[in-house]
Amino acid sequence: MEKFLKASALAAILVLGLASLCAPRAAAQETAISGTVLDLDGKPWADYGVSLEGEQGTKQSTKTDKAGRYSFTGLKPGTYKISVILPLQKDPFTAQVKVSAGQTVPADLNFQELVAKKNPEYVAAVKKQGEEKSKFGAMKQHFDQGVALLEQERAAKAELSKAPADQKDALKAKVSDLSSQAVAEFQEAQKAAPEKDPNMHLFWARMGEAYDLAGRNDEAINAYQQAVAAKPDNASYYNNLGNVLARAGKIDEAKAAYTKSAELDPANAAMAWRNFGISLYTAGRMQEAVDPLQKATQLDPKSAQAWYLLGACLVASADYKQVGDKMQVTLKPGTVEAYQKAIDLDPNGPWGAQAKQGLEGVQTLTGGIDTKVGGKKKKP
Repeated sequence: MEKFLKASALAAILVLGLASLCAPRAAAQETAISGTVLDLDGKPWADYGVSLEGEQGTKQSTKTDKAGRYSFTGLKPGTYKISVILPLQKDPFTAQVKVSAGQTVPADLNFQELVAKKNPEYVAAVKKQGEEKSKFGAMKQHFDQGVALLEQERAAKAELSKAPADQKDALKAKVSDLSSQAVAEFQEAQKAAPEKDPNMHLFWARMGEAYDLAGRNDEAINAYQQAVAAKPDNASYYNNLGNVLARAGKIDEAKAAYTKSAELDPANAAMAWRNFGISLYTAGRMQEAVDPLQKATQLDPKSAQAWYLLGACLVASADYKQVGDKMQVTLKPGTVEAYQKAIDLDPNGPWGAQAKQGLEGVQTLTGGIDTKVGGKKKKP
């Protein structure tokens, strides 16, 4: 019996020992700082940055969750500085928190109480900034949508130029519809912009492009004039304005626009003069096109297009004189040279090919034209 009791007592001790090993220990309390950040209206400030710096040099940063909550865990005992950058403020708002070992210290930041009620002027400035930011977002959204529609319009216009006759009406309607949609978006962007927005010229210029592609000359002219007024040092706006003015038959105004473009951007002056020459050529005013095309070739002697057009316009400017039964043609100086330049620069291309045809025509002309009834042209 005595031996049994001793064995039982030993067994009891072992069980207790096992029990003490298996029993859960009380969790150690974490050293942390946590809290909620409320904005100037007293609402949870979600996804907002909060920084922490300890006296030992420890630094951490985090962002609040959807409910405005944040936390810093795993800290050592000591004093910490919590920092939050408020809108329109260069220096951060700071608060000090002392933490003891195993302690979670609440550090709520209610900026309605801490700042808003004490400084209503600041709150008004922040709200104004928010409204402007919201308007900017709307402005950008409309502008980007307008640009996307403008690109679609440009693609439709390119498709129209290659389309068979039975598809042209539908494509013309598509270009017109896309033009109207693009303009509407740019107008909405314009409404959302501040009254003296420095980028106002962009809205007008883009509207000008949309009108221009659709052949809406009067509206395009007005839009480009507004762009020029808002940004008078932009050479491309004057060039685009000149293109539309010329197409509308307003040659003198177009000349003034092209001249201004060349003056503002000497590096691209050749393009402005070439465009003016092309506009006059297209309008059938070929003699007037000689001067701008000569300027274009002087500034950019490698443009086969400009040389060909110059040759064609010089031919149109030739002097004709009746000599007996013959109409004698005297070419303007530089006619043959202009055609030859186009051939040299574009021997296998469209400008070179047209220049070759032009030279053949020149040879026929300079051989004399028989004006006698029933007469034949003299072969060169």
